[in-house]
Amino acid sequence: MASAFKHRNLPHLLLRARETFMARFRPILRERGITEQQWRVLRTLNDTGDMEPNQLADACLILSPSLTRMLAAMEQSEMIVRTKSPVDQRRQVISLTPKSRQFLADVEPQVDAEYARIEAQLGRARLDALYAAIDESIQLMETHTPMGRFVGDE
Repeated sequence: MASAFKHRNLPHLLLRARETFMARFRPILRERGITEQQWRVLRTLNDTGDMEPNQLADACLILSPSLTRMLAAMEQSEMIVRTKSPVDQRRQVISLTPKSRQFLADVEPQVDAEYARIEAQLGRARLDALYAAIDESIQLMETHTPMGRFVGDE
């Protein structure tokens, strides 16, 4: 007989929610010729500013070897630039380029329109509550759970 777990499978539900939301954005990314992982890199750099590769890997939830390969391709296509850290010349800093900033400016209306459709479907209050619940849950779980570096699937 199957085991009767006391709790719903929260990680699976969150993954399903992610897939449901990403399904709204994948056509936009596909049309622009960019992968989800590249999008995470661009959005993260846009939202937070320049980062070292290890910080970027953690922030984007991308394993370092995969990020290294991706950054090489993004650098070749002039979407990012690597420079030496002004603090420590042995370290690199990853930055957006004028080309990637223009890309983000060009795609922003489509992305914002999709968020407007999501807000219309869910309602502003529910969307705000969802953001708040996710932010608070992440903060509480990271504070009270030994995390280490991300080692999940890609």
